[in-house]
Amino acid sequence: MQNTLKAAVTFNGVGLHSGKPVRMTVRPASADYGIWFKRTDVLYTDPLVQARWSAVNQSPLCTKLENDSGISVSTVEHVMAALAGCGIHNALIEIDGPEVPILDGSSAPFVRAFLLRGLAAQDVAVRAIEVLKPVEVRKGEAWARLEPGSDLTIDFHIDFEDAAIGVQNKSLKMSNGTFVRELCDSRTFCRKADVDFMHANGLALGGTLENAVVVEGDAILSPGGLRHADEPVRHKMLDALGDLALAGAPILGHYTGFRAGHALTNDLLHALFADPTNFRMVECDPVKMARLPGVGAHLDEMPAVA
Repeated sequence: MQNTLKAAVTFNGVGLHSGKPVRMTVRPASADYGIWFKRTDVLYTDPLVQARWSAVNQSPLCTKLENDSGISVSTVEHVMAALAGCGIHNALIEIDGPEVPILDGSSAPFVRAFLLRGLAAQDVAVRAIEVLKPVEVRKGEAWARLEPGSDLTIDFHIDFEDAAIGVQNKSLKMSNGTFVRELCDSRTFCRKADVDFMHANGLALGGTLENAVVVEGDAILSPGGLRHADEPVRHKMLDALGDLALAGAPILGHYTGFRAGHALTNDLLHALFADPTNFRMVECDPVKMARLPGVGAHLDEMPAVA
């Protein structure tokens, strides 16, 4: 069965890029509604923005959604990952600005709030996207691929010059609450030189050492260090789940990302849906349901984070 929240939950924070205060409320929605954002600060034009791959206006630093009226919501990947990782299929997200609050730079605050509020089961079957044949996109040395699989597996490889990150690889099946246990608390990361450059150019004004892992050479500058030895690759997997959630339904398949980012994962969804023989929609029986992200997620399995 599909799920929504039992009641609304509100988050207050700042936008990563603007640094301006933002208030966001995630509300329950009816079955088959999907995920929509509503800009409550917008008047006289369409304030609704659908959380779908086809609404992505690609940008280098985050995932940005935009409707036909030019109304946008950016940095949606962390809350989308939390919704998918908690098994929430339907929600209306009201937001009074153009950016989702960055909070601690991970999905953990969203996950904790969702699981504390609780989920309401809806008497409508979940339909999933079953990948039928390999689909791949490349850009330079980076590539992303979807292949057939009985559940959603995410495989990721990163390679950074900074010794604090270096080469990291990780593979996880997203079933049985894996996202909540293994990925949700992993924060976005960047190099100090990149932070300085972005600040000088009016970008990432809401970024701090408290909501990102900032590295310089072999040093971790953020207080408390890493939450996981391989936190950077875990965060890339978190981002991938959030970006894949824009498919509009859970994916049954094996995702591999090699130095991939938001734009490349969106390109992959475009390639998947460009050919109807690449996939099929399936109604999830109890066996398939048990393999979906979010099934088996429990609050007491969340990592202990600040």
